[in-house]
Amino acid sequence: MATALITGASNGIGLELAKVHASKGGNLVLVARNKSKLDELKTELENKYKITVYTIGKDLSAEDSALEVYNETKKQNIQIDYLINNAGFGDFGMFTDTDWNKELQMINLNITTLTQFTKLYLQDMVKRNSGKIMNVSSTAAFQSGPTMAVYYATKAYVLSFSEAISNEVSDKGVTITTLCPGATESGFQSAAAMEESALVKGKKLPTSKEVAEYGYAAMMKGKTVAIHGMLNYLMANSVRFAPRAWVVKLTRKIQDKAK
Repeated sequence: MATALITGASNGIGLELAKVHASKGGNLVLVARNKSKLDELKTELENKYKITVYTIGKDLSAEDSALEVYNETKKQNIQIDYLINNAGFGDFGMFTDTDWNKELQMINLNITTLTQFTKLYLQDMVKRNSGKIMNVSSTAAFQSGPTMAVYYATKAYVLSFSEAISNEVSDKGVTITTLCPGATESGFQSAAAMEESALVKGKKLPTSKEVAEYGYAAMMKGKTVAIHGMLNYLMANSVRFAPRAWVVKLTRKIQDKAK
C-alpha cells in the first residue's frame, strides 16, 4: 500500500484523512506544528491498523519548510506515493483592520509551502510515472471574499495552480486533485474568528470525517476538482453565470456577522 504525506494532520480534515488512509493499510508521514498531537495519533493508528507512521513537527509557514520536510523523507528513505497538502488557515475581518503578519503567514502556508511541496514531490512522481497529489482548496476559490479577502485569494490560487499542473502531468501517470470543501465542522471557523459569521452561525455543517472520506475517494479516482456537497457544487458553478459585482456583494452578505 502507498505511503501518504499529509500536512496539517493534527486536527480537522487532515487528521481524518490520516485515519482514512491508515484504514486502507497505508503508511503515513504526518506533518504539523504540534508534534505531540501527531505522536498521539501515530500511536493510535499504528496500534489499530498495524501500519508505520512517521511524524515531523514543523511550522509550515516558515520559509523552505517544505524543502526541509522533503529532505527528511529522503534521509529516512521514505517514498511518498500520495501527497496531501491540507495545512492552511484563514482570518476574518476587514483588510484594513487585520494583522499583516498573520496574513503573510497565511500566504506562506496556503500558497508558497503548498507550491514547493508539490514541485518537490511531483518531480519524483513523474520520474516514477506514478503518484497522487491532493491540494485542499475551498469553495472560497470560486469568488472573491470580502471580510476574508486574503484567504479567498489564496484558495483561488490553489485551484488555478492545481488545475494547470493536472493538465501538464495528465500523461505522466500522476493525478492532481483539488478538494474544495465548503464550511466544515473542523475548528477552522474558531481559528479564523468567524463563528459569528452568517455563513456558519447556527448552521449544521458537514463533519471533517465526511469531507475527508469524500476527498480521499476523489483523489483515488483521479478527479481533478472535487467539490463536497451538492449545494456547494451548484453554488460554485453558478457564480460563473452571474455578474462578478453581484457575486461579491452576495458573498459579503453571507459572511457578515449574523444579526
